Amino acid sequence: MSEVRVTDIHPTAVVHPQAHLDPGVRVGPYAVVGADVVIGAGTVLGPHVVIEDGTRIGRDNEIATGAVIGAVPQDRNFRGERSFVRIGDRNRIREYANISRATGEGLATVVGSDCYLMAYVHLGHNCQIGDRVVIVNTTQLAGWVRVDDDAYVGGMSGIHQFCRVGRLAMVGGYSVVRQDAPPFTMVVGQPALVRGLNRVGLQRRGISPDDVLVLRRALRLLYGGRRGLRAGVAALRAQLGDHPLVQELIAFVEQSQSGGRGIARWSRNGAPVVDEEGEPLPVDLP
Repeated sequence: MSEVRVTDIHPTAVVHPQAHLDPGVRVGPYAVVGADVVIGAGTVLGPHVVIEDGTRIGRDNEIATGAVIGAVPQDRNFRGERSFVRIGDRNRIREYANISRATGEGLATVVGSDCYLMAYVHLGHNCQIGDRVVIVNTTQLAGWVRVDDDAYVGGMSGIHQFCRVGRLAMVGGYSVVRQDAPPFTMVVGQPALVRGLNRVGLQRRGISPDDVLVLRRALRLLYGGRRGLRAGVAALRAQLGDHPLVQELIAFVEQSQSGGRGIARWSRNGAPVVDEEGEPLPVDLP
């Protein structure tokens, strides 16, 4: 016979009778769960966790002590409309993390699946977090930030509203992200600037050495001249435009330049790295 999973609610917890908890949910001491809440099977709420109205949580998540999910957004434009937080499966949300629900009727702050949000992380209203994202301790994301799949955001960093962190990008610790971080790159600093490829992240996700070489060449074309990003994108399209990873990079840069906060620039220690002809180069290129 298969094991019957029962919902385990600590006697000191307060769970609204209208909340929907699937079998196998565990609710720790002094946790609070609101009325308009759905929690999937196998999810564990630690002590003093607060899950507020409008929150939808998937299966097998671990939510540690004191985390607050579904809090009213810290946004003067919020007028009490019905909005949501939607969280996928198998996420780890550590102590005292805070995830605000969205501003805007029917809109949602979204966290994908298999993410790791460490202690004291704050996700502002309307953030969109992809799958397998790691956000390290005390990092703060303002409203409408987007972090794509497999990105890594280092500890004690801040990300400005409406910024985007691309797929497989890495934000170094203590950084201030004021423009979009391109996919596959490492950005570091205050403000965060592109320092080269996220080589470790690319390797871990199975990007082949040949593809990494293509991306190195792509960064050279994008940032390696004084012609500007528009001309750099044109060079990318002309020379490497048939490669799918380069196509992804081009689409990201064009979206950032046309409707976003613009793309992060290239630098090291506050000054460009140049080749023998004085042209700027990404730091990890020969």
